[in-house]
Amino acid sequence: MTDVKNLLACRNCKMLTDSEALKAAKVSLTECPQCRGQLTKDWQGYLAVVDFEKSEIAKTMGISKNGKYALKVR
Repeated sequence: MTDVKNLLACRNCKMLTDSEALKAAKVSLTECPQCRGQLTKDWQGYLAVVDFEKSEIAKTMGISKNGKYALKVR
């Protein structure tokens, strides 16, 4: 399991991304791999979406892909 300390949140789509995986892939640590938004370490709350089509929370947050998301991003 990924250490929460290594997760970066996208300011745009709120998807959480493992900074260690980005480093290993030699990809930018400042750009979201999903939407190209800016990544930050300043986030709160953790939401794991396993079926976005049936999730009311995912619908409310505008999530259209399964994954890990931050509830609040600054």
